[in-house]
Amino acid sequence: MPHRDERWVTEKFTARYGAETGDVLARIEQQVIGGAWGANGYTTRAQALELGQRLGLAPGMRLCDLGSGRGWPGLFLAHEFGCSVVLTDLPREGLAIASRTAQERRLAARAAMVVTSARALPLRSAAFDAVVHTDVLC
Repeated sequence: MPHRDERWVTEKFTARYGAETGDVLARIEQQVIGGAWGANGYTTRAQALELGQRLGLAPGMRLCDLGSGRGWPGLFLAHEFGCSVVLTDLPREGLAIASRTAQERRLAARAAMVVTSARALPLRSAAFDAVVHTDVLC
């Protein structure tokens, strides 16, 4: 049974991710964040790059992005560092957008989406080389 906070997050972000985005929002994101990857928070491109560098991300590594929303920064990190990524979040709508972005950016072979709460990840222990968790309230 989902925790009440998880139900609230799912409801709030399902509506948010269901809202149309377009060229204007992409241009704003490009200007503010430094790239148009479906950002939903405040982590900038420079901060995401530093995160990837500090984690030592590289091809062949597996990254888990908890609370990934539309895929930022997990998909960006996979693109920049050549790693694979598993995106996890509760709202299916955000992960559906991330899936489309992965297809468009030719990352689909290295990106998987899992609808789940970080409280009960259905993933093997030690399955990842690194985990990121940006712009998520816990």
